[in-house]
Amino acid sequence: DANKIIYQAHYYDNSETNGEEVAKLVGISADMVFKTLVTIGNDNNHYVFMIPVNKELNLKKAAYACNVKRIEMIKQKDLLPLTGYIHGGCSPIGMKKQFPTFIDETAILFSTICFSGGKVGTQVEISLEDLQKVINVNICDLTL
Repeated sequence: DANKIIYQAHYYDNSETNGEEVAKLVGISADMVFKTLVTIGNDNNHYVFMIPVNKELNLKKAAYACNVKRIEMIKQKDLLPLTGYIHGGCSPIGMKKQFPTFIDETAILFSTICFSGGKVGTQVEISLEDLQKVINVNICDLTL
């Protein structure tokens, strides 16, 4: 809102955390709904990846995008203190600290994409161009 970006909020039953089921609940193709994954590199820096909920992060491609040798997912218990978000509600916008963020190249195929609005039960639909006005997000090939 502060950035005067046009978006649409979608709400769903917050007992659901499976991304593909969330996509069905909000009536949007799973290819357009992105999950937010937080990782740590062998350089001890954190990196954020946005990939479609029906895909898996390729850790080798992710490491290459970050110019590090190795990337791994952070432990779930570390997510809240690091980002301010809980599992299932992690959003690339509004984190405690903005980490380098990467989005799968398939995002360019759609006029809008969806991702968590910062809490379980909320999705935000926005154009990639508008997302890039709010955070610095790099587009690259990230999935298996």
